[in-house]
Amino acid sequence: MQEPQESESYLLYKGPCDDCGSSDACCTYSDGHTYCFSCGVTHQNGAAPRVEDEDADQDEELLIGEFKDLAKRGIREETCRKFGYKVGRKGDKPVQLAPYRDKNSKVVAQKLRFADKDEGMPWVGRNKKVSQLFGQHLWGSGGKRVVITEGEVDCLSVSQLQDNKWPVVSLINGASGAAKDLSRNAAWLESFDEIVLMFDNDEAGQAAIDEAALVLKPGKVKVARLPLKDANDMLQAGRGGDVIRAIWNAEDYRPDGIKEVDDLIDEACAPVHWGIQWPWDTLTAKTYGIRMTELYAFGGGVGCGKTEVFKELITHLSLGLGHRVGVLMLEEPPRHTLKVLAGKVANKRFHVPGIEFAESELREAMQPLRGKVFLYDHFGAKDWDTIKAQIAFMVQAMGIKFIFLDHLTALVAGVDDERRSLDKIMEEMASLAQRLNCAIFFISHLTTPKGTPHEEGGRVHEKDFTGSRAIARWSHFMFGIERNKQEPDQPTCFRILKDRYTGDGNGVTFGLSWDRETGRLEECDLDVDTEVKPQYGQGDNNNDF
Repeated sequence: MQEPQESESYLLYKGPCDDCGSSDACCTYSDGHTYCFSCGVTHQNGAAPRVEDEDADQDEELLIGEFKDLAKRGIREETCRKFGYKVGRKGDKPVQLAPYRDKNSKVVAQKLRFADKDEGMPWVGRNKKVSQLFGQHLWGSGGKRVVITEGEVDCLSVSQLQDNKWPVVSLINGASGAAKDLSRNAAWLESFDEIVLMFDNDEAGQAAIDEAALVLKPGKVKVARLPLKDANDMLQAGRGGDVIRAIWNAEDYRPDGIKEVDDLIDEACAPVHWGIQWPWDTLTAKTYGIRMTELYAFGGGVGCGKTEVFKELITHLSLGLGHRVGVLMLEEPPRHTLKVLAGKVANKRFHVPGIEFAESELREAMQPLRGKVFLYDHFGAKDWDTIKAQIAFMVQAMGIKFIFLDHLTALVAGVDDERRSLDKIMEEMASLAQRLNCAIFFISHLTTPKGTPHEEGGRVHEKDFTGSRAIARWSHFMFGIERNKQEPDQPTCFRILKDRYTGDGNGVTFGLSWDRETGRLEECDLDVDTEVKPQYGQGDNNNDF
């Protein structure tokens, strides 16, 4: 039986039933409806109760079969007979028949298993009436332990290895339906002291463990790990003893991410290292360098030098320290970016009209960038899903650890709900940096301030970043680039707005002077002496912080 209102709702809790008096069979779901697994009565958000119609919707007659050994699977006839698992024919094709039952343990449907897997596993009978897990009718409520497998053949295998004496059941709809199947039968499962999940040792099976365990009572669920794909593979390989040991040695389920102190002691005792050196000493001293897995946000007024800061960083990391760098400039063609970077190599502004140089000089300046700088040609593709895929490829396939994105705001241009889109992008970007173990630098536009415009030297605050809540929530560092464009000879103020790592850098400022001849940015003083002489090396690419 397929419990009503199942498409979107999920189990919240179980309790007594007012209709039949059961103490714990009535389940309340997230959309407000209730269903009692004892009497079958459903209440739809206060509406009149509805009882399942036992005579409705006979789809196709059940097939006739016989009990036989499943020789290729190593399963004996007596095991098949215990579970009602037969061999028959569907048209001219041989088929195995797995019986499924309603809440009254009456067989109402059969799942068909053909020799050719391309045939799928269709149903005959009234599969909408299926309620119980495969094999559930064989075992009374309560006991020491029940084992749950993904499929019927694995259920037969585990049962046979235990002389068909101990409770074993399988999911109705495989790994994809694990949570739903188990939540329907949670009351029966939780009558056992231990619920052992023995799902397939593949990506789908292991992913289903988390989904299934979370619908059952914490503390009861254990996980049995198999070295081969599933229990039947173990049986065929003559490793039945390992299956039994896996059941007895099943570990208490614990969601990924929960660690005990003992799990972390060795890692926590590892030496702390400086991160990768910034091109400016004060920034390195106050942030302790650049670390993998972190996000670095830069914001400033239009034309205040954000992109220039980026290109100085790219030059420093690629040429100064020899790292491979991925560059995604969404507001300028890659040929222009390359020309500016080559200018930093040669200390000459190749991209400015009137600057005299030979083509051979430009080509020579580009040579050191080969194999170090990789530029994304964004023509026609500025959506986040595309950019995310490009970043993943750069890191995983090309060994790049430093990603530069200019600018974040371009990814939500024209989107109806810009703030929500930025929330999604920032969350996924932070996850990407963690998963790929890379550092991501990105530029954000700023909102218009109430006071002095940013383009006239107005101070940059965290709240000024477009979509500021998402950027502030997920960024490890936020930097403000402050400059009065009306005073071109004054230095740019580089301000550390947020320092999640230690907080030592919060509020620190230093100056950047721009050399009009060479196009380079060098650290300089502001109104007060900010010179700091840190002790550091060039860092490394590990994550020992």
